[in-house]
Amino acid sequence: MPNLPRPTVHHDGPGEPPFTPLSPQQPASPSPEDRRRAQAEARAARAAARAASRAIPPQRSSDLAHLDLDALRAYRTALAAEEDRVSYWRRILQARLDTLRAVEGARSADPAAVAPALSREQMWRGRTALVRVVPVDDIPPLPDLARLWEQVPAENDDRGRVELVSGLDRAEEQLSAYRTALHRRMEAASAELIARYRDEPQACFSALPLGPVDRR
Repeated sequence: MPNLPRPTVHHDGPGEPPFTPLSPQQPASPSPEDRRRAQAEARAARAAARAASRAIPPQRSSDLAHLDLDALRAYRTALAAEEDRVSYWRRILQARLDTLRAVEGARSADPAAVAPALSREQMWRGRTALVRVVPVDDIPPLPDLARLWEQVPAENDDRGRVELVSGLDRAEEQLSAYRTALHRRMEAASAELIARYRDEPQACFSALPLGPVDRR
């Protein structure tokens, strides 16, 4: 039987027990109690951040100072309606992309039913109205979805399909940027409404659908 090498044993000094190197140990995973404590601390931190943000009163916006209260509410409503339309356009785009990429279960939208909603006049009408209310034009341009929708590559036209997918991807990025700009304006309009209500609390009652007062 061959002689095997004996493990190396280190002595730290006279009278010290021998030291044998140990394999590194993995750090112990946190216990359920530690995880619950960490989650509770994270929730408390988020609640504190929300409370701090609410403690800061909204500032009035010079861009919206020319709007009276009714016009400001109408502007906020128009922004929300435009955001809904953009979400609809994005769903159409995503359905078209899924169809071109042969995603399982994808259903193509009916061109005859969708085309009127994608016309340049329909798409730019809302954007033009919003820019007219607040002239600061921070809203990016919209893609030409009508032109993209009309592009139908042949079954064996791989290059045409790739170009169309690329164009639809760019259009979706433009719609996302446009939607982000709408969200910024919605937040500004909401902050302006809150600031006005703080200055004049009774003004909030004018938004309620109150009927005629019964004086009997």
